[in-house]
This record gives sequence, C-alpha cells and structure tokens, in this order.
Amino acid sequence: MSAITMRRPIQAAAEDRSFWLQDIEATAATKPLNGDSNADVVVVGGGYTGLWTALRLVAMAPDTRVCVVEAGCCGSGASGRNGGQVHSWYAEIDTLAEVVGDTEARRLCAASAEAIEELATLQTSGAIDMDLRLDGWLWTASSKAQEGAWARAAAATAAAGVRRFRNLSAEEIARRTGSSASYAGIAEDRAGSVHPAKLAKGLRDLAIASGVRVFENSPIRRIVPGACCSVETDRGALRTPKVVLAANAWLAGIPALRRHMFVVQSQIIATEPLPDMLDAIGWKDGAAICDSQRQVLYYQRSQAGRVIFGHGSGRIAFRDDFGTEFNRSRDRGQANRTELARVYPMLSDARITHDWAGPVDCTSDHMPIFDRLPGHPNIFFGLGFNGTGIAQTPVAGRILASLVLGRADEWARSGLVGVARRRALPPEPIRYCGARIIRAAVRRRNAAEIAGHRPGRLTRFLSNLAPGNG
Repeated sequence: MSAITMRRPIQAAAEDRSFWLQDIEATAATKPLNGDSNADVVVVGGGYTGLWTALRLVAMAPDTRVCVVEAGCCGSGASGRNGGQVHSWYAEIDTLAEVVGDTEARRLCAASAEAIEELATLQTSGAIDMDLRLDGWLWTASSKAQEGAWARAAAATAAAGVRRFRNLSAEEIARRTGSSASYAGIAEDRAGSVHPAKLAKGLRDLAIASGVRVFENSPIRRIVPGACCSVETDRGALRTPKVVLAANAWLAGIPALRRHMFVVQSQIIATEPLPDMLDAIGWKDGAAICDSQRQVLYYQRSQAGRVIFGHGSGRIAFRDDFGTEFNRSRDRGQANRTELARVYPMLSDARITHDWAGPVDCTSDHMPIFDRLPGHPNIFFGLGFNGTGIAQTPVAGRILASLVLGRADEWARSGLVGVARRRALPPEPIRYCGARIIRAAVRRRNAAEIAGHRPGRLTRFLSNLAPGNG
C-alpha cells in the first residue's frame, strides 16, 4: 500500500506562542523518538484528543502498550492555544441531534457534563492543576440579531429533562462581566474556564504515570500502512498494528479527510494583568463568556487578572495548507483590540502583552467525526472539534479507545462514528474561492448587526451559506 504522507506542523516562534504556553514556559518533558520500537497502539498527536485517547486505552486495557508521538511539546497545537472555555455539549444539543438523533445527542451531552466533573475531580484531587474555575459559562447577545441564538439548544435541553441553563438578565450580565455590551443570554452554571496549557501538561504527565510512552519533538514524516503499520519520524519508527490520528487541523493534509473538514484561523489577545481595574468594574470570577455573532467572541478573566479575548477570524488557506501565518495574525490582533475596546471601552488603553492565532479543525455540520481511515481498517481518526473541545475530547477519547479495542459498546456505536454518511465539502478551487466570498459576507453581516443595522439581502444570503448554518 502507498505510504500516507503527513503534513509537518510548523511550530510557532517563541514570540508567537500563546500566552498560556509562554506563561508556564511549556517545553518537552520527554525525548524524541530515536530508533525503531514496537507498540500495540500509536497515537499521532499529543493534544487533548490524543492524550485522552491514550488514557482511556490504558484504563480499559491496562496491558496495552500505547505510544503518543507529538510534533512539538504536548499541547503546543490547538490544545495550548485556545480560549480555555469549558462548557458541555448541551449548548449544541440541537445541532448534535441533527447528526446523531435525539437519544444519542442526549447521551453525548450527558457524557460531556460528566467530563466536566472528571476535570473537577482531577483539579480538586491535585492530579492536575489546570486553574479550573467552574464559575459558569455565559452565552450572550450583544445585538438584536443575536437575541435568542440559544433558544433551540435551551429548549432541546429542557425537553431532555435536564436543567442545565438559566436565563440571564442584563443586570446580571453587567454585574458579573463589568460590561453592558451584552444584555441578554443564558448561563450554564456548571461550566467555566481553565488554563489550557496547564491542562495539556497535566494530561501528558498523567499519561506518562499511567505507563504511556510519549515522544515529543517527533513530527511524523509518513505512515506506511499494512497489517503492521510503520509510523516514521526523521529519526526512528514505531511498528504497530493500530494507529490513531489525533492531529486536529493538520489532518487536512490527508486528502481523504480533507474532503470532510476545513480549517479556519482563530485569534486571541491577552492584556497585561489588570486585577484592580477588573475588580472595580465587577469582573471578579472565572466565568467564560461568549456572544452569538457568527465569528464568535469569547473571553475570560485569568487568575492573574488578565483579559483573554478571542475572536474567530474565519481566515482560510488554499487546500487548507496553512503555515506560519496561522500562528499569529497579520495585524497582530488588531481586530481583537477593536472588539475589546467596544466591549470594554474602559480597557481601551490596556497594554496587550500577547497576541497569537491558531488553526481550528471544522466540519460542515460543526460536529466531530470518528472512524477508520478509508481503505485502512486499522488506522483510526478523530477530527472536527470546531473550537469546542475541553469537555468534548474526554468523550472523544472514549469513542476512539472503544474503536481501537474493537469493543461493541455505546461508544463504538456512537452516531458520530462514520465518515461516509457525513457531508463532503466542495473540491478546490471552488472551496477556497467560495470560502473567501462567504467569509467577507459574514464579516459584513457581523459589523452591520452589531451596529444595529440590517445587512443587505446578498450579504444575508451569502453568510447563510457558511457551514454550520443549516
């Protein structure tokens, strides 16, 4: 069989790394793969998905020899660059149900809520210090067009007999966030925020303590498939009967998977510590906050009093072949700075100490996909977390572990398993050209709606073509 060439991730320069990674001076704790070795399962990717899969594997089958191979240090990809927001799948239960049906959607949502409790146990037990603060997740509206964006999800959650959300008043939002930009919304109280890089580091250390062999700074060059696969780096190879691909956006380098995913850029800034100022405006806890525009804003107050402020830019690359430009925005976070000044005008003079970006793996229906790589029954993958993964990847780990171990359980039978029944995206250059046109329309629509204007008919039509909008 032909070898599968893997796209080599381009590591961010030191100054382009996320605040989270710089904050803990994240480095590799393990040596690169050197020479040849054997394993029962090789997991490609040392982020949340890969590490949770490894942990689930050794928990379910303790004698399984599991290796994790990571291009940089564990968490240097999306797991260490995100906004640190923790919320359950109940926020997307309606979308989830369209993919897997009502019963399975309810089960997966409950599993994500259980994952939040698992994170809480890891924090309180001292197993992982991830700065977890379950002060709630606030899903808000900052314009008339955004009002009720949560209505379908809230109704479906209530219909499932689950009291997960409660309505927010404008007064509570202003009191808790220190801003009047958002004035309506709902809260998921058993949710909140984490320090993403600390979580990734903790999962790596937990995996190592559980007997998983981890090889960092070991980008995969190629995978030679067969009954016994060879997973090859520049300096060594692992022979294994089973491979798990958990490299998120970088899986777009595999043509069979690129048909079902697209990669967009999200960008984030971090201010200098402003604890006294944030206390003065009433923003005192670790709630995660987002609005409902189509390129969503998401933000939190860090434990040290920094404002972590993210925004989906929607930027895409031809054939999803992204490079260093996806590690940091060209305008050095200027779009985020403008939005920060709108939401928090009193912080318009705050010094921005960090700005960074990163690729987000997305699917047309905004739900992850799990399966075997077409034509390769012993190579498994999970992709498409759409920027929502901290409470979802523990569930993904269960699905992938059950698939790898050949279990006939509810995880292996999940409706999220099966790539053939999921909608494929258009080929290039249609995909790239169309995405550029749609992205411009979404940006125009966001700007108009936030200003209180109704966008034009063509803008509305084009923006509605964006994946995830039906």
